[in-house]
Amino acid sequence: MRCLWLTLADPEPRHNGQYIYSGGLIDAMKQGGAQMHVLGLARPESHRRDGARIDNGVHWWLSDHRPRSGLQSLVSMLPHIADRSWTPDLRRVLDARLQNDSWDTIVFDGISAGWALDQVIRRFPDRRRRPKLVYVSHNHEASLRCEVANHHEDFLKRQVLRYDALKAARLEHRLVDAADLVTAITEDDARQYLARRPDRRVDVLTPGYAGSHGVGRRITNATPRRAVIVGSFDWVAKRMNLEQFVAVADPLFAAHGAELQVIGSAEETFLNRMRRNASATQFTGPVDGVLDFMRDARIALVAERHGGGFKLKVLDYIFNRMPILALSGSVAGVPLRHEDSILLYEDYESLARGVLQVIDDCERLNQLQDRAYAACHDQFDWTSRGERLLSAVATL
Repeated sequence: MRCLWLTLADPEPRHNGQYIYSGGLIDAMKQGGAQMHVLGLARPESHRRDGARIDNGVHWWLSDHRPRSGLQSLVSMLPHIADRSWTPDLRRVLDARLQNDSWDTIVFDGISAGWALDQVIRRFPDRRRRPKLVYVSHNHEASLRCEVANHHEDFLKRQVLRYDALKAARLEHRLVDAADLVTAITEDDARQYLARRPDRRVDVLTPGYAGSHGVGRRITNATPRRAVIVGSFDWVAKRMNLEQFVAVADPLFAAHGAELQVIGSAEETFLNRMRRNASATQFTGPVDGVLDFMRDARIALVAERHGGGFKLKVLDYIFNRMPILALSGSVAGVPLRHEDSILLYEDYESLARGVLQVIDDCERLNQLQDRAYAACHDQFDWTSRGERLLSAVATL
């Protein structure tokens, strides 16, 4: 099967959920026997540069990233996440691939690839004669972006986000309407797609895991009395979650001699502002690896009220033997049960207080991480994801 895979950018290095999911699926499809041609933006931190190249059997068609201004994005009919890829160079690369090559399937990898939809449909106006179109969604964007916009505290930014959410919903609807197959990252996302288009084929395609396994890790009294939050905080929803949780948790942790460590990248101005107001919380900024940080902590947190979807960092926590405490509803897609393999709480304050209640109960913490690992150790294989997607496309 010849597959043209349209994605935001070269997924290497895979430092956030979007790149982990995209890169994992590209690898899995290639391993499953698909001839993979991937088109997207080049990233300066990757060893791949702009231009055409073959790497590990995958054909990469990458275009240099020349960011469009915020004003251009605001007046564009595309949401910001897709508009940033709508560059003249990338459109020319796509046009050459559509004109000069034949494809069995074309994959839109997330709404960020939605900029290409009009070009593809113009090239193949007859639905019966075009390659099979697949929309691999990373979130149910219509509901997610509306929810994030409505909860932003700044009035002007809230209006900008609402406008962008409307554009995202419109583009998502068009992608779903055009696709022969839609994949959803959680069961809840699949239900939302089917509620609007019950005639669409929607398959759930949760991520896989290819990272390290912290086999035999034990939490003891010698382990620092520390909870960690791992992630990339470049998206407004991630920053909102973090800021709101730290405002509640930091004084409680400080009063009880516990530490909170936030591990991951964000704009330095945001991190500096957070540092000025924190007593018990450390913000590392970008790091080369997270494993040493996780080994030196007792608890991993998912403190995300806004953002929905599958949290790939949850798999890092599980497979590296970190007991997880989380907000209810924030760990969709993993087979964890409250009070057995995870502890769930209704709001930020109860989550913070829950940490303080169990942080010294090493036996309980080890029981949580053992049961989470047992529930998930054979459930998240990337190879099966590629086989599932290839099989689904073959039956269209």
